[in-house]
Formats: sequence, C-alpha cells, structure tokens
Amino acid sequence: MAGFPKDFFWGGATAANQYEGGWNEGGRGLAATDVTTGATKDSPRRRTYIMPDGTTGVTKGPGALMPEGAKGCVLDGYYYPNHKGTDFYHHYKEDIALFAEMGFKMFRMSISWPRIFPHADDETPNAEGLKFYHDVFDELHKYNIEPLVTISHYDDPLAIEEELGGWQNRNTIDLYVKYATTLFNEYKDDVKYWLTFNEINCDAMIVQFVPNLPLEKQRNAYITLHNRFVASARAVKYAHEHFPEFKVGCMVAGVFTYPLTCDPKDVIANMEKMQDYFYYSGDVQARGYYGKYAARTWNKYDLDPAYFEQDKQILMEGKVDFFTYSYYSTSCETTHKDAKRDGGGNLSLGYYNEYIQYSDWGWGMDPDGLRYSLNEIYDRYQIPVMVVENGLGALDTLEEDGSIHDPYRIEYMREHVKAMEKALEDGVELLAYTPWGCIDLVSASTGEMRKRYGMIYVDMDDEGNGTMNRYRKDSFYWYQRCIQSNGQDIE
Repeated sequence: MAGFPKDFFWGGATAANQYEGGWNEGGRGLAATDVTTGATKDSPRRRTYIMPDGTTGVTKGPGALMPEGAKGCVLDGYYYPNHKGTDFYHHYKEDIALFAEMGFKMFRMSISWPRIFPHADDETPNAEGLKFYHDVFDELHKYNIEPLVTISHYDDPLAIEEELGGWQNRNTIDLYVKYATTLFNEYKDDVKYWLTFNEINCDAMIVQFVPNLPLEKQRNAYITLHNRFVASARAVKYAHEHFPEFKVGCMVAGVFTYPLTCDPKDVIANMEKMQDYFYYSGDVQARGYYGKYAARTWNKYDLDPAYFEQDKQILMEGKVDFFTYSYYSTSCETTHKDAKRDGGGNLSLGYYNEYIQYSDWGWGMDPDGLRYSLNEIYDRYQIPVMVVENGLGALDTLEEDGSIHDPYRIEYMREHVKAMEKALEDGVELLAYTPWGCIDLVSASTGEMRKRYGMIYVDMDDEGNGTMNRYRKDSFYWYQRCIQSNGQDIE
C-alpha cells in the first residue's frame, strides 16, 4: 500500500465554543451559545432571553423564534454548558503538553470571535483576547505543532444576530472581513493554515434538520449561506494578496448518503440531496461558482437568482487552496417514506442502512464511506484534502485507578485510518487527519458531557460538576503508536 506521506499532519480538532470556556473573562463578549441551555438526546437545547419590559423566558427548541424584541441573556436556574466547556482557557498549557505527548503534528482549533471583537462592531480588537491566542500559539510552536485555525466555528458575537439581524444583513460581511484580516495580520508569524467557516453548509441543512421551519427562515438560510460565501471569498482573496505563504481552506459538513435501494427514483433523490447539502457549498468555495443545479433550490424557495449572481467575481477570486470536511457517518436517501429512519442524538439524518453498525447516538459508522467520500471530493475538486473531524461519541467510564478503557473508539479510529490509507493508494492527495474532540468537550448538539469523543478524559459531568482533571484513555496510547508509526502500528 502507498502508506501515509512522511509529512502527514496527524492531530486533533476542537472548537472554542465547546472547549475554551472563560466565557466572561478577558474582555470576551456574548455568543449565542452562551445563552443556550444544556439538553439530552431526547430533549432539545433552548435559548434564554429577556424582554424590554424585564420579563424573561426560554424558547421551545431548535429553530424556534424568540419573541420580537427579546435579547439573549443568562438566567439563574439554568445550566449553560458552553460557559466553561472543558476549560482550555485555564488548562491550555497542560492540554497542549498532552497533545504533544500523543505526537500531534497539527492542532485544529478555533478563535472565539467575541473574544476578539466582543460586540462585533468594536473599533479596535480586544487586546486581552489577542494575547490569549498568542500565548496558545507560542505553546503549540514550543512542541512543533502546526495550528489549523478556524476563523468562525459557531461562535459569532451575539450582537450580530440581535443588532444587525444576523447574516441576512450584508453589513455582516464587512464585520467578518475586518475580523478575519485582523487575525491574518496579528498572527501572520504564528499560523499558516486557516479555515474560513466551520461546516458552512449547516446553514442549508437546517432546512432538513428542523421540522416545520417557517418558510421565511428556510429562505433566509440560503441568503445567510451566500453572504458567508462572499465573506469567505473576500478573506481568501485578502490572504492571497497579502500573505502568499498562507493556505486557506473551506470546511464542509460531510453529508454523504447512498440511495437506499436501486430504484432509480432513490438514485435521483440521493443525487439531489448530495447536491443540495454538500456540493452546493463545496462547488462555490472550491470551484468559485454555483452549480447549475442551484437554480432548482432557488426556485423551490422562491429566491431571486440575481441575489446569488451579483457576487460572481469575488466568488471566483476567493477560491480556497484546500478542501476540508467532517466525516462521522453516512446515511441513506429514499423515496420510500415508510422506510426506517436513522439519527437520534443529532436529529434525523436520513434512512437506516442495514449494512453498517450504529452508535448509541444513532450515527451510522461506515469507514468505507470515508474512502468513498475522499475519492469523490478529490476527483471533483482536484485540490488537497484534509479530514478535520472524525470520531465516535460514546459513554466512557473512569475507573478507580484512573484508566479509561475505550476499545470501541480504537476500533472506530483504526478502521478509518485504514480507509484513509486506501484513499491515498487511490491517488487522493490527503494532507491531514484531525479527529474531533481529541480531548473531551461539551456536545454541540446536546451540551452533554457523557457523549465523549476524546482520547483524553475530562472529569466533568452533564451538570458541570467534577475536578476538571485530565486522564489518558486507552485510545490515547493507541493514537500515540499510530502517529509514531505514521499509521502503520494500529492493531
């Protein structure tokens, strides 16, 4: 087999909103996640708010609109998991030392936008926030770990939504570009690899995931997505013009599905789903233009094509240098609506595939799908690829002696490493593998801690109680061997 390149970036991935904590320290402003409660796989996360007359309330669930005039706020009696995440803000030196012990070559992290511009439209950046990330990058470079930095990872200043009306307002594009260019200039000597937005296609996927979403919110999802495309393209263009050594990539949620049956109608339904929820975003960011099929979506939601065609030049000028995506699972699509659904902890993903195994949270575990997706992406875009999220959320037990035995995670990762090696043999130019939640984080979908992805255990429960002590899981030592052997010692 071809094996992994000698300069392959083995590492791990996190996000500030789920990991960093320090939500009200160092001059940081509010993000939407700071006013979002915890939940379980059976009960949704909610947002707390205050009305102009001082009355308070809580939304009914995902996609639910807050009352007109409401502002997000933190209320007594609710638990907000993202407030402390798993406290990287105070543990970054300890955690980075553990990453180095595992052998990381790359660490994917995000910068919290409200830590840099607390109110989004601040005239100057927050000096304390800038310093914090300088300290983090210094620590990473001490161990020769390359940062891969996501500029926006579900962590926009709450003021963008409440004062500007969100990303439907094109003025938000300018605020993002100011933020991104501030980071480029500030950390030009610290960071070479950047991602503009995390899972940018999730703006469109909300139409599928949230039942009974009002038509206006469905239409706004595509307006939001387009404006993010423009913001990304402007940031990429700036980076290319001012810092030619930079490499700037996109990040797309890996929505990969198969036709449930060989019924041609299922094949067509699956083609349309892949176009709508994956290639719609990938094509704009990697090719620089919308696919012709996008007109079908615009027509479906009665959207004016002129809105999407007005920025043709900047989209072409702002094509990314490499393509990254998350890959956890696959699903199926069918026109036979009596078929069994899958999903659960992350809402409904599609239809049940009898040929693969499923996790406790309803995710279809499919390493063959990783090889398939890598080939499809590379063949379509012909630019380098990174797998920047992959992993298994599971229930882990901390034993009395401090050990955590997670053979299920090792098995999951082992099979996906094998799939990547096969993709390399297929000719895919794969640069990096940064499995998600290399250290335990709070879940984005539920806010739980029990759904753990990490190879490092953090002693904290679903209510935020615990010592915050870090413990090495069995998977820590397995991944250490994997990296030391460049993917060969994985049994």
